[in-house]
Amino acid sequence: MTFKINRVAVIGAGTMGGGIAALVASTGLPVTLLDIPARELHPEDAAKGLTLASPEVRNRVVKSLWERQLKAKPPALFTTDAAKLVSLGNLEDDFDKLRDADWIIEVIVEQLVPKQALMARIDGLRKPQAIVSSNTSGIPIKEIAAGRSAEFRAHFLGTHFFNPPRYLKLLELIPTPETKPEVVAFMRQWGSKQLGKGTVIAKDRPNFIANRIGTYAGQVRMLYAIQHGYSIAEVDALTGPLIGNPKTATFRLGDLVGLDVLAHVTNNLYHAVPEDESRETFRLPEVITRLVAAKALGNKTGAGFYKKTKGASGTEFHVLNMQTGEYESPQKVRFDLVGQVRKLPELGERLRAIFGHGTGDRAGDYLINTTLPILAYAARRVPEVADSLREIDNAMRWGFNAEMGPFEMWDALGVRATAELMRQKDIAVAPWVDEMLAHGCPSFYQRVGRRVIGVYDQQSGSYIPLERPPAAILLKELHGSERELKRNESASLLDLGDGVLGLEFHSKANSIDPQIVELGYAALKLLERDEWRGLVVGNQGPDFCVGANLGLFIGAMEAGRLGLIEQGTKQLQDLLQAFRFAAKPVVTAPFRRVLGGGTEVALAGARSVAAAETYMGLVEFGVGLIPGEGGCKELLRRVVAPHVGDGGDVLPLLQKVFETIAFAKVSESGPYARELGFLSASDQIVMNDELLIGEAKQAVLELAEAGYQPPNRSDTPIYVLGRRGKAAMLTAIKQMEWGSFISPHDALIARTLAHVLSGGDLSAPQWVGEQYILDLEREAFVALMAEPKTQERIAHMLQTGKPLRN
Repeated sequence: MTFKINRVAVIGAGTMGGGIAALVASTGLPVTLLDIPARELHPEDAAKGLTLASPEVRNRVVKSLWERQLKAKPPALFTTDAAKLVSLGNLEDDFDKLRDADWIIEVIVEQLVPKQALMARIDGLRKPQAIVSSNTSGIPIKEIAAGRSAEFRAHFLGTHFFNPPRYLKLLELIPTPETKPEVVAFMRQWGSKQLGKGTVIAKDRPNFIANRIGTYAGQVRMLYAIQHGYSIAEVDALTGPLIGNPKTATFRLGDLVGLDVLAHVTNNLYHAVPEDESRETFRLPEVITRLVAAKALGNKTGAGFYKKTKGASGTEFHVLNMQTGEYESPQKVRFDLVGQVRKLPELGERLRAIFGHGTGDRAGDYLINTTLPILAYAARRVPEVADSLREIDNAMRWGFNAEMGPFEMWDALGVRATAELMRQKDIAVAPWVDEMLAHGCPSFYQRVGRRVIGVYDQQSGSYIPLERPPAAILLKELHGSERELKRNESASLLDLGDGVLGLEFHSKANSIDPQIVELGYAALKLLERDEWRGLVVGNQGPDFCVGANLGLFIGAMEAGRLGLIEQGTKQLQDLLQAFRFAAKPVVTAPFRRVLGGGTEVALAGARSVAAAETYMGLVEFGVGLIPGEGGCKELLRRVVAPHVGDGGDVLPLLQKVFETIAFAKVSESGPYARELGFLSASDQIVMNDELLIGEAKQAVLELAEAGYQPPNRSDTPIYVLGRRGKAAMLTAIKQMEWGSFISPHDALIARTLAHVLSGGDLSAPQWVGEQYILDLEREAFVALMAEPKTQERIAHMLQTGKPLRN
C-alpha cells in the first residue's frame, strides 16, 4: 500500500494547531486550517452590514488565531509567502474540504467527548487512504478512535508535536493495536523527511515517552533541591550545558514552558499512573502551587522561578528564594568541581569526572543523586512507554534538545558500575538491565570504535542492528579512526566514503582561524588525487560557522601588524576562490547560525545543501567592517548579474544587496536565505538537519556523475553600476545621517561599502572579474580594521557578545 500526502487539514487553530499548519505550509504543502465559527457579532459589524451568516464573521475565530502565527516571534513560518498556502475556514461551513485531505490532524480542546464527536464526523467523509491523527498529550489514543469504523481505526494514530512545532524536533507517533503498520512506517519516514522531525514510536501510555520521563526528571531535580537546600541558581548552573542540557536547565525550563502547564502535566500524570512505583515523585512541590496561585507563571507573566526586572545595568532576572518566597538579586554561582570539569570537551568525560570525584562535594552530590534516579526510572519504563531504549534516548534528546539520552549517559558512565552505585543508594534497577549484563552485553549500545552498530533488545536478550538512513552520517564516529585523514585543533579532514572528502570545523563556535585555512588547503591538495570525487564543507556542531575569529584581528592590531590582517584576508579569499574554481565539486552544508565569514564559506561552493533552519547573514557591519572574503562579490554575482539584460533597471537590485549587508540582515530560514540571495534556485534545502551531511555528500556524487565543470576564472561575471550606483547609495546614506538614524562611523562604513559595490572609481556600468571586486573588498576591510571606532566595536563584541553603536 502506497501513501502520499499532497494536502493537509488541521482542525484547531490554537497555539499548537496553528503552529503545525505553519510548519506544513513552510514545507510547500497546501493546508486547510479550521476552527469553530464565531457566535457573536462585534459592535461595529452592523454598520458594515455584517450578520452571523457573513463569512467574515463566521471565520473570525480562525482568522484571529492564525494572525498570531503570522506575528509570532521567533517566526512560525519560513517565509511570509508560505502563508499563502494556508486556507482558513470553520467547522460548519468548510468541513467538506476535509474530503480532499491526505492527512487530517486534530488539535482541539483536550477533552475526550469533543474529540470523539469530531472523529465521528471525519469518519463519515475521509477518503479511503487518508491518515487521521490526534495531537493529544494526555488522552489515550485508543479512546479517541473508539467506535469508529475499522478502516478509520486502521488509518488512525497519535502524532504528538512539541511546542513550538517548527523549532522542537521531536514528533512522537502513537499507534493503537489496530493502526496498520504501513501507516506507522509511512508517517515515521514522512515526518522525518518532509517535516524534518525526529520521529519515535511511543506506546499509548500517559504522557507517552518524553513528557513522562522528562516530568519525572524535572521533579527529581526540583525536589532534591528543596529537600537539601540548593538554590534555583545553583541547580540551573549544574543542570545546563555542563551535563548536556540547554541553558534553560531545570527551573528556567519551567518558566519557559509555563508553571501552569507544568503543574497541569504533572498533576495529570500523578492521577494517570497509579501503578507507577515512583508515582509519589509526581506530587507537585508546594512552591509551584504557590506560584501558580499567585499567577506567577514564568516567562509569559514576567515572574516565576525568575522575575524580570529593570536594574542599574539594564534587564536583570532576580531569582526566587524557595525558602522565603522572595526574589533576590542574581549572584554568581561557583563550584570547584564545575571549574575542574567544565572544560573537558566531551560530555562523557565530564560525567565520568563528576561521578569519579564528586562524592562529598556539594555540586557532585547534587548531580550524582539526581542523575541516578532519572537513569533508573528510564530503564524501568521499558517496555511500558516504548519497546526500544533507542526510542527513549531519541525522544529525550529531540524533545529537550539534550546532548545524550538516559541510556547513552548510562553507557558513558559504565553500565555495571552505575547499576551497582544505584543499588548502594537503594535505587531500583530494572531486572532487564541485570539480565543484559548476565547475557554478556556490557553496554546498551554495541560499538565498533566510535561507531554505534547495534542496540540492546530486551525481548531477544541480545543486540540488534541499529538502523538509520544512509544519509545519517555522524562525523564524530569517524574521529580517531583511519577515516580521519588529518586533524588539528580547529578542523578535521575526513573520508565520508564513496570518494568524498569532508572538511569539518570544530574550533570554538566554529570560527575561522589559520588552522581551518590550513586544512582547507590540505583538502584541495588531496582533491587533486584520482581517488577523490569531491569535497563537503560542513560540521555537526551547534552552528555552521559564526565568522572569523575576531580576537586574532585585535591581537594583530594591538601589535601594530596591519599587514598580517591583509595577508590573512588574502589567504582566506584565495582559499574560497580555490573552492569555487576547484576541478571537482565542492559542496557546502550550512545550518543554524551562518554569519559573516561563515556565509562567505557557504557561498564558495559549487552548490549549497542547506538546512531549513539556516540563519545566514553578512553581519560584519555590526563590528565596523564590511565583508572581506567574497561576500560583496557573491551577492553582486548572485543578485544583480543574472538580471542584466532583462530590460529592467538593476539599480533596485544593487540597493537590495547594499541593504542586505548594511542592515546586517540574517535569514530566518533556509527559504528566506534564498530570497536574500544567499542560496540559489539550484541549492538544496533539507528539512532534517541530521541528514544534511549525507545529502551534501550525495550532491557531490551527483555533480561528479554529471561531469562537473567548474566556472572559468577568466570570465567577468560581476556587473557594477559605477558612478550612478555609488551616487544612489551615497544619497541614501546622507539622508540616514541627516535623520540621525546612523552615527558618523556607520556612515563611513556604509560609504566604504558603496564604493566596493559600485566597482570603486569606475565611471560607467560594466562587467568586471571576480578578483577585481575581491581586491576592493580586501582593501576596504583592512582600512576599516585600522579605524579606532571599529576596534572599539570588535572589542565590545568580544567582551559582551553584543554590538556597539558608536
